[in-house]
Amino acid sequence: MVDRRQVMAFRVRAQQLDRAQGPLADTAVLDIGVQDTGPDGGRWALATRGVDVTSLTGDDVVMLWTVRGAPHLYRRADVGAVAAAVEPFSDADAGKRIYDAAKPLKAAGIGILAALDEVATRMREIVREPTAKGEVSGRLAELMPEPYLRHCRPCDATHLYEMPFRLAAVRAGLELRLDTSPPVLERIRAFRPAATPGDRFDLIRAYLRLLGPATPKHVADYLDAPVKEVKARWPRDAVEVSVDGETRWLLAADEAALASADATTTRLLGPFDLFLQAKDRATLVPDAARAKELWPVLGRPGAVLADGELAGAWRPRKSGRTFTVAVQPWRKLTGSTRDAVVAEAERLAAYRGVSLAGVDFAD
Repeated sequence: MVDRRQVMAFRVRAQQLDRAQGPLADTAVLDIGVQDTGPDGGRWALATRGVDVTSLTGDDVVMLWTVRGAPHLYRRADVGAVAAAVEPFSDADAGKRIYDAAKPLKAAGIGILAALDEVATRMREIVREPTAKGEVSGRLAELMPEPYLRHCRPCDATHLYEMPFRLAAVRAGLELRLDTSPPVLERIRAFRPAATPGDRFDLIRAYLRLLGPATPKHVADYLDAPVKEVKARWPRDAVEVSVDGETRWLLAADEAALASADATTTRLLGPFDLFLQAKDRATLVPDAARAKELWPVLGRPGAVLADGELAGAWRPRKSGRTFTVAVQPWRKLTGSTRDAVVAEAERLAAYRGVSLAGVDFAD
């Protein structure tokens, strides 16, 4: 049996949050994808894992709409395997991933995978050169029949449903141009999906490797996939592990790392960092009130990682070209931990290209 502290330490090590520096090619979280949401998104997640992000360009990384329709960064060299990895497991799985957009398609007798392929075909025809998302959406609305469309009240216009739009983009061989807002879509150069993703990019295996030990439901919730689809593809080399009395699974190759895991690093994790994306939130933050603070419906803060535990929340307060990091500790921080938090805040300021005015500890 292992306890939650060992699980947390294992994930710190597996995700290389204890790494001072390291190459992009050897950055493990890029195997599952690094969500790029908000100013402290994908590149900051890589920076906290020791990657020099100052010189990263589109030749190094590619941004795709993938898991849960969110934008994620991957190594450009891996794009073919990633495209295979993020494919829905089945028509039923695809239906779950596109939420309410599935209902009118099913009512019209249109298969969900077939629908995604149709949207992808149309998208690729439209995006022959870099094209803003709004323009692509508007032209799709003119081309696609009613089951694919919905009326958007805020815009007072008819659009394609959002999730089919996003999930069809990779099928169409389209990426998101880095640093564009609103997003600009463009064709992935020399795009060729792999026949299979291989073990390294298999999302179930990647979840167990980076966010394990876990249950099939944890993985299914992360992917927005049906649990039965995940169970049907459960790795044969997954072994049972008891975590505080709950049966979970881990890849057999990682058993020794779990048993010996220890973590002493301090990091300021962005609101959508992979470490915080684990679907066993009670393991990450056992206190329900703290969990509510860390994962509100809107406006997530970042999290302070200290000595293998989530020790508080943080928010940036920017004014002009200076900003303050406001920290809400959940326990008394030692002097050395506070110094480490300040050092991380200075790294964050340098990453953002601003001056750090200070760190405000609310205790």
